[in-house]
Amino acid sequence: MTVAEVFRGRTAVITGASSGIGAGLARHAAGLGMKLVLADIAADRLAEFAGELSATGAEVTAVVTDVADPASVEALADTAYTRHGAVDLLVNNAGIMAMGYSWEIPAERWDAMLRINIGGYVNGIRAFVPRMLERGEKAWVVNVSSIGGMLPSPLMAPYSVTKFGTLALTESLHYEMQMKGAPIQVSVVTPGSVKSEIFKAARPGETAPPEIAAFNDQLQAMADEHGLTPEEHAERVFEMIAEGKYWAIPQPEQLFPALQPRTDMILGQENPRLQLG
Repeated sequence: MTVAEVFRGRTAVITGASSGIGAGLARHAAGLGMKLVLADIAADRLAEFAGELSATGAEVTAVVTDVADPASVEALADTAYTRHGAVDLLVNNAGIMAMGYSWEIPAERWDAMLRINIGGYVNGIRAFVPRMLERGEKAWVVNVSSIGGMLPSPLMAPYSVTKFGTLALTESLHYEMQMKGAPIQVSVVTPGSVKSEIFKAARPGETAPPEIAAFNDQLQAMADEHGLTPEEHAERVFEMIAEGKYWAIPQPEQLFPALQPRTDMILGQENPRLQLG
């Protein structure tokens, strides 16, 4: 079956859908003929994006959602099921970035990243998976991690922590679906460089140490110059999900050359060494 044959006519819920990777996934899903329920906390941006997709003929419902709030995600699920009767694909994607030395990042920013980047995914699983299990038909749960979920980075400790946590959460869910004998496919996405505004949004203020701003700018430049477009990224991800893959690794050329030395380092019980550039 083609990717379109797998997903056409099905309903997708995508969080963090109004920009970046989420918007790319939403555009591609619309192109496949999926019905969309798009969630984001940025109400104006979400409405504008939903209108853009609707103008192409896509069936789109926009739901302003705070993924860190369990009640808000339950309301998202209620809306999706009331509107469409079922949800076939859940994409947990909403996330934020913080950059700086781990001891200098404010406690409230640490807390926000844990509540959104991990708690938001937990809330999505808790709101949608029981309904998917009750329905008992083929469905997909896709959690967006990062190559940063396998390769920890300095100056991005909250991001590394939450993306590593996403890997653990997703793999645990995968095993649980096997234990239940459920027809729910679980996949984890590990994006590399994707053209987006995530690093510009996370750029530290003028009072931050200059090495932090330089590191941020380096990452943004890498995304701008070498990153996939969100649409290119989405096409690769949907192909892998349609093939039944747990590991949706759209840019192996960015992950594997660094992952093997890291694996060797762990197996050899070597002290980590900083390598930048």
